[in-house]
Amino acid sequence: MAENRATKSGLAAEAQKKILSKYDTNLACQVMNWVKETTGSDIETSGEMDNVHEMLKDGTVLCRLINVLKPDLIPQKKIHNSKMAFKCMENINIFLDNARSLGVAPEETFQSVDLWEKQNILSVIICIQALARKASKFGVAGIGPKEAEANKRNFSDDVMKAGETVIGLQAGSNKGASQSGLNMGNTRHM
Repeated sequence: MAENRATKSGLAAEAQKKILSKYDTNLACQVMNWVKETTGSDIETSGEMDNVHEMLKDGTVLCRLINVLKPDLIPQKKIHNSKMAFKCMENINIFLDNARSLGVAPEETFQSVDLWEKQNILSVIICIQALARKASKFGVAGIGPKEAEANKRNFSDDVMKAGETVIGLQAGSNKGASQSGLNMGNTRHM
């Protein structure tokens, strides 16, 4: 776990300091409240980094969250209630795989060690927030702005042919502008 890691130094320490400076306790508190309300779990909703880590590190709450959004997506027998590191990280990986299948972009997910070893709790919060934005698609109240839906349009052949007769400004004139007088590549005459 994280206590077995050497302390960071040099560029790694600067990078870690930058990651920690971006952490938003209010956002984390909002996300943790949403997780508690959605799953019905008895978890502490403080947005402090240590609390978020402690409440989510075994992955069971995260797996339960996925099953609330889409029931029985993760079979109960796959969710491990063990405190052994590899079992907890397996729960986290199951959550991540299913979050991607529910529409969370890969850029908004995290690596399991980010949560398990408390390397980047902000990325965990961002992932859960992204999942919360998708929640309305599954009939669950979410947080954050509602995501846009595709508005596919099908035009008839007549409308498509009518559009071909219009010449856009970019294919039209340049409004009198020209390149006369430019000396590109020509030597300067003195």
